[in-house]
Amino acid sequence: MPSSAPIRSASDRSVLFRPHYPVAIVGAGPTGLTLANLLGVYGVDTLLLERNAATVHEPRAVSIDDESLRTMQTAGLAGDVLKQTVAGYGSHYYSAAGRCFAKVQPTEQPFGYPRRNAFRQPVLERQLREGLGRFPQVTAAFGHALVSFQQSEGGVALRVTPPGGGEFEIACGYLVGCDGASSLVRRTLGIAMSGSSFNQRWLIVDLENSLAESPHTKVFCNPTRPCIALPGPQRTRRYEFKLHPHERDEDFLAPDAVLRLLETHEADPASRIVRTAVYTFHARLAEQWSRGRVFLAGDAAHLMPPFAGQGMNSGLRDANNLAWKLAAVVRGDLGRGLLASYQSERRDHAAAMIALALRIGRVLAPRNAWSAWLTENLFRLLDLVPKARDYIAQMKFKPAPRFAAGFLLPDGLSARRTPVGRLFPQPRVLTGDGRSMPLDDMLGGGFSMIARSRRPEIALATLDAPEWDRLGARRIALLPRGAGSPSGPAIVQELEDVPALAGFDDHMFLLRPDRYVAACLPLAQIKSGAAAVSALIAGTFER
Repeated sequence: MPSSAPIRSASDRSVLFRPHYPVAIVGAGPTGLTLANLLGVYGVDTLLLERNAATVHEPRAVSIDDESLRTMQTAGLAGDVLKQTVAGYGSHYYSAAGRCFAKVQPTEQPFGYPRRNAFRQPVLERQLREGLGRFPQVTAAFGHALVSFQQSEGGVALRVTPPGGGEFEIACGYLVGCDGASSLVRRTLGIAMSGSSFNQRWLIVDLENSLAESPHTKVFCNPTRPCIALPGPQRTRRYEFKLHPHERDEDFLAPDAVLRLLETHEADPASRIVRTAVYTFHARLAEQWSRGRVFLAGDAAHLMPPFAGQGMNSGLRDANNLAWKLAAVVRGDLGRGLLASYQSERRDHAAAMIALALRIGRVLAPRNAWSAWLTENLFRLLDLVPKARDYIAQMKFKPAPRFAAGFLLPDGLSARRTPVGRLFPQPRVLTGDGRSMPLDDMLGGGFSMIARSRRPEIALATLDAPEWDRLGARRIALLPRGAGSPSGPAIVQELEDVPALAGFDDHMFLLRPDRYVAACLPLAQIKSGAAAVSALIAGTFER
């Protein structure tokens, strides 16, 4: 076992390791970096190991959604990230004849941010790595590779190779494998990946200095050569061309072939090609997301086609879900049983996002002219129905995460109606001293209790019960829009209509640190609800 003295590897004197960390993360991609930042926010001593010497330099993921930006807000980095994005882009679908037959261009912002935003992964990873500098309790060790690990009832022992070779051992309470599709952590655990036989090759071409006509994604639904052209910040653009089974990678990676494809798909002739590569897309899911004290997140847990833009975003959801739970268990606020809810809350939604990506893939890459014609005309018919048109344009087809089981109290309402297990909306709110801000900025980093009522002082008084103190929940009264004026530091008012909260006046929402609703109770039932939450907490300590 490691000694109690600090460890400094012989080949890299710049990193001083503690002999033990409550949490260790393997892999400093977007998922691992986000998890490390969130654990830093929650005050957890954390080790981040990355075998590469730096974050990525080449573009990979290109779309960050509203849920992920809200996670960046929790991590204290949303402002920096937004400065380097193209916010609020849409997708326009074109037939083989060049007719636009569908537009997905959402304008609603229920979680406080545009639903789709273009970004550059190297920039995001650099921002996340720099963000770790705020937390002295987080040790980021780049150039250090995990060789092996062994877990016991009391923790996990890691064997690590620093730059230049050699090995040393370090211990942690919990290990999270964010180490990608070929995850060493997953393979060591012997966890299989299962899923569909989906397996397609796409030629990726990344451009700079691209003065494209449209700020939106253009989807060329031509069965002869399906293609996607995606916008990016700083005049960047990505093209993705489907390769057919009989076509060879090397033929399409040739410079002349790449130029021909770009010329026939409206690329700016002044663009500069910065990268070409052929990717094989998969749709697979880890059969288990944890074993003992070891967890999987990001691509180590799920692989999905890029057509819904949800691969990286699903990894950030994993990080957001797991971070507060690890922090609560490490601090002793909640028991280890809480960690079992990670898979039950995340796996089904990841599977739903894979299914969504496959459905979108069938639209943008039709098998033949007949299926292309059928798809185009189906969308034209849907466009004649306002509700159907809105369903498509506002991206309401995207499955919203909803937990049916986990750290929550069911309220007896239908799956469609209940707010429990859902991400709470984030309107802008007005404070008692006249400031306007996103709701989460009032909530802090822990649990919160939001009493939505037109009688805020009375509502806050009902929350003053000792049973809630164990969660350390911050208490806020939320006035519906137009219902009087906020007064006092704990009372705020919605500055916009919040459809998701219609019909929930005089209710209390118990929000977890990841902003999901753990309980929704009429204010008249607060006392019985407190007892139920106490039982829920006690259940996490059961062996």
